[in-house]
Amino acid sequence: MDVKATQETIYVDNGRYYNVKTLNNMTTTTIQSTVDTIIRYGSSHMNDSHTAVNIVDDIEIQVPFNLLNVTGDMPLEYALVMFGYIMPFLLVITIVANILIVLVLSRRHMRTPTNILLLSMAVADLLTLLFPAPWYFYMYTLSNHWKLLYPTYACYAYYYMIEVIPMFFHTASIWFTLLLACQRYIYICHPCAARNWCTTPRVIRAICAIYLLAFLHQITRFFDRQYNSVTFILDDKEVTGCQISSSPWVENIEDYYYTSYYTFRIIFVHIGPCAALVVFNVLLFIALRKAANNRNKLLGKSAPTSSDNRKIRDSNSTTIMLIVVVSVFLVVEIPLAITTLLHVMQNALDLEIVSYKILNTTIVFSNFVIILSYPVNFAIYCGMSRLFRETFRDLFHLGSTDRTQWSTKYTTYVNGDGETKLVAGSRRYSVATNGLNNIIIKNDNNNCTKNNPLETML
Repeated sequence: MDVKATQETIYVDNGRYYNVKTLNNMTTTTIQSTVDTIIRYGSSHMNDSHTAVNIVDDIEIQVPFNLLNVTGDMPLEYALVMFGYIMPFLLVITIVANILIVLVLSRRHMRTPTNILLLSMAVADLLTLLFPAPWYFYMYTLSNHWKLLYPTYACYAYYYMIEVIPMFFHTASIWFTLLLACQRYIYICHPCAARNWCTTPRVIRAICAIYLLAFLHQITRFFDRQYNSVTFILDDKEVTGCQISSSPWVENIEDYYYTSYYTFRIIFVHIGPCAALVVFNVLLFIALRKAANNRNKLLGKSAPTSSDNRKIRDSNSTTIMLIVVVSVFLVVEIPLAITTLLHVMQNALDLEIVSYKILNTTIVFSNFVIILSYPVNFAIYCGMSRLFRETFRDLFHLGSTDRTQWSTKYTTYVNGDGETKLVAGSRRYSVATNGLNNIIIKNDNNNCTKNNPLETML
């Protein structure tokens, strides 16, 4: 086989690309410490255990050839089914579900701090899936996974759309979920503080800050590797592909760079937010149970009106709905957090707690389950939020709901956080239920008091 001087002879083994190097007069222990797999050897005296220190002649070893290679990056037997056959249907369902969420929550009467966060989560989740979807379809559905990607701009596009950009939006979505749980905790347990902290302008600023921080966290990933065009011989044919290498600025600090990056993700994107969400969920659940017990005690003293009952029920339903949303998030995120932690520990400490094949398979399944959970939020909102259902019906003219009640004395307006705005005469009051049967009355002077026959003190 006639090979050009600038080319190398490559072969494929289990979906990975290798080239063969010949080494002379090396000990077997040295060879084993510097190469991945010994594939052939000439005259040698190696025993069965391959541990004897003997001189071998004309050793040929396989050395990984670092090409952008989809087949070698994922366990194909699982990825082909999940991302090739199931993903197209899941993509359509997710797009429809999340667009419906955006349409409903963007309605004027639904623009509350909680709903703005839910809307931001829906947009982030949708974009997390939309960017890699074309590559999933091309690689797995159309069975192009066995082909080497080329030219280099396609390799960069693949890397950005499969890994960097989806990770940016997913990071933002995780932090939105944490902010949502924190905000609901303030609403329920510190209703007076919610007057100042849980406002629409503050939430919008927090969302912008989260996007900025997530972008800054990912910005170096746009520049930490480079793809170079390389031509080689494969099965007696000339083939071109993209060879991966670290960018020059990363080469001298490669270990420190990746360790720092993934350590930050473990603490502030995976383990930290998951632990905080567990705490917030427990606190919200305890608060609701305590409120229910106090409400049962008070029912014998003062019977609530039907409007009070409805406001309390809606606010409690909103809190329970958010607990369910956070719980679904935790179920799908915790396995990925643990797997990422094991990956970083094994690389940083040079350990092998679990085989990399098992970890890679776990990551593939975890990512797929996370994507599978995206349409679930729409079902949760429809099943647990009366206002969401009514707005959805009105949006598609499936029914008519009159949410605005007019009288000669005041106007009543109910928003998605269980808050009712009353405009009476020349003074404006805001009356809100905090989910614990407390009616929070706030006047123009920003004073906050609790005044309700069913008042419950925590």
